[in-house]
Parts: sequence; C-alpha cells; structure tokens
Amino acid sequence: MEFSDLPAPTDADQILERRPYLIGPRDKVVIEVYNVPELTRTLQVDANGQISLPLLGTIDAAGKSPADLSRLITAGLTGRFVRNPQVTVNADTTNQIITVDGQVKTPGLYPVLGKMTLQKAIASAQGVTDYANTNYVVVFRKVGDRQMAGVYDLRAIRRGQYADPEVFTNDIIFVGDDANRRLVQTLISSAALLTGPLIAILN
Repeated sequence: MEFSDLPAPTDADQILERRPYLIGPRDKVVIEVYNVPELTRTLQVDANGQISLPLLGTIDAAGKSPADLSRLITAGLTGRFVRNPQVTVNADTTNQIITVDGQVKTPGLYPVLGKMTLQKAIASAQGVTDYANTNYVVVFRKVGDRQMAGVYDLRAIRRGQYADPEVFTNDIIFVGDDANRRLVQTLISSAALLTGPLIAILN
C-alpha cells in the first residue's frame, strides 16, 4: 500500500499503552540527592541520550528506567564524594513518542515535537546507516481496530517527487536493510585476501 493511502490515526490511537518507561533523548529528569542540594537539579537528556552531572561527568541516561539511573548515580557517588547517598530520579516524560528502528544509527523512542515528518523522525535517530535500504521505509500505524502499514521511498522524498509525509504518536518507523550493499562491502573488505578476481551474482 502507498504511504499516501495510510490514514491518520484517531485521537484514541495516539494514547500510549501502559508500559515500563525508559528515559529517552530530550526527556527531562529531576535528580535529587538528599542533603546535597548542589547536586539536586533538573536536566534535559541530550540528543545522544546523555546527561552531565557535577562530580560524575557525562552519564548515559537513555534506555534506562528512572530507578536504573538512580542506582547508577548512587554507585558513582558512594564512597568518593558522598557518604551513603540517597538519590531519587523522576522523569518528566513526554507522552507523545514514535519508535524509529531498523537501519538507523540510534534506534529508539523519540518525542513527537510539533508537526513531525518521516524525514525529521529519521533525523532524530541520527539518520540512516551505510546499509540502509532507503527506498524501503515502512511505517506501521494503528487506525481504529486495524493495524496498517505503508511503504515509503526516502530517496523520492529527497528528490522532491512527493511531499514528506507526517508521522504521528505511536507510529513505528522501520528502515530496511540493503543486503546487496552489505554483501559488496564484505567482498571489498575481503579483497585483500584474494589472489584473483571474485564475481558475485546479486540477483
């Protein structure tokens, strides 16, 4: 089915299902260290999924639950800087997210910021990998009681052949794998070991 035929979700479709929360890029986290006010602060996770704290430096926060991050900070402070630290982490989470997966550099959950398009969503995941099949990008979407999917050609968007489509909360975007490109790269990497020409049939 063409992506242009993929209908927009209803308001009910965009309500997040209950699930364990993992901190993501651009989320705000409130970190409280009992009796150490200089370490108590509100931080925004950067696009790489990191935060920076005094004494501890840069910390990878994305992909961790608030409890996981609390334990990590506690372990970093214990003994060296604070005696028996009591750390609490609360996430001021966005309730509008999309999933970007497949051949992107940073797969994960990303907030829907304003009007989000397919290209912007992929850019949020730091773009596609070297092995991405950019003419096979699938968007999965729940519309009412139906699970729908649309296939889109990212190269055609970039050439201006058609508009960059809008994506919505709860959409799952999957960038396919270019098996031929991966094979060619493997052959090139192995070429130094060969004493003669190597012919590969790709189709």
